[in-house]
Amino acid sequence: MNPAPLSDEQLLRYSRHILLDEFGIEAQDKLRSAHALIVGAGGLGTPAALYLAAAGIGRITLADPDVVDLTNLQRQILYRARDIGNPKAASAMKALTELNPEVTVVALERRLGGTELDALVSQAQVVLECSDNFATRHAVNRACVAHAVPLVSGAAIRFDGQISVFDLRDSDAPCYHCLFPETGEAEEVNCATLGIFAPLTGVIGALQAGEAIKCVTQIGRTLSGRLLLIDGLTTQWQTVALTRDAHCPVCAHRA
Repeated sequence: MNPAPLSDEQLLRYSRHILLDEFGIEAQDKLRSAHALIVGAGGLGTPAALYLAAAGIGRITLADPDVVDLTNLQRQILYRARDIGNPKAASAMKALTELNPEVTVVALERRLGGTELDALVSQAQVVLECSDNFATRHAVNRACVAHAVPLVSGAAIRFDGQISVFDLRDSDAPCYHCLFPETGEAEEVNCATLGIFAPLTGVIGALQAGEAIKCVTQIGRTLSGRLLLIDGLTTQWQTVALTRDAHCPVCAHRA
């Protein structure tokens, strides 16, 4: 079903997108009809959610099991000092709704997995993986492969960031497992022990929002088949081409 025509207020709110020849009203309509699932409401998930809400995406489901901690305020820009001790998902939902009341935000104060994750991915047009552990990343990837939903994956630690799109609508596209096989040997790293350059999380999160918008509206070229690496200390960017693993146990079965 097509959405109702944009109101005068909506035309004004989103005018800077609509003015873009590559975007226009058609892409804005696609965006406001879309549902994005964001897994993780930390350094990457909060800027990604802010930009998606500001851009007028129709629905955001935001999942995170943690509460706001004082150390989060250095980079997790949705939160304020008054939010310390409160669930991240609920605090984020409040901030996003204040930014754009037109966006429906669903807060899930838990780690997603199993049938719940599978069901949520099947209902989304795009998934943003913003967690900090490989188990969640691989679980999200499996669900995205199963339902052919594009996955926008980002990561950041110390001064190093990376982002890619695994667009499972394309039968030739690699999945996350093709790049990072789930061998059980990957070393978990976290900013609590290694640190994190605060603006880097904003850069990666904003890029994730941009890639998600392009996936939904089908404008431009996404990072599907490419891995973008960012060195925040020297401000150097590098793009690496990715190929699908024909023997990948997660996605090799695709037609």
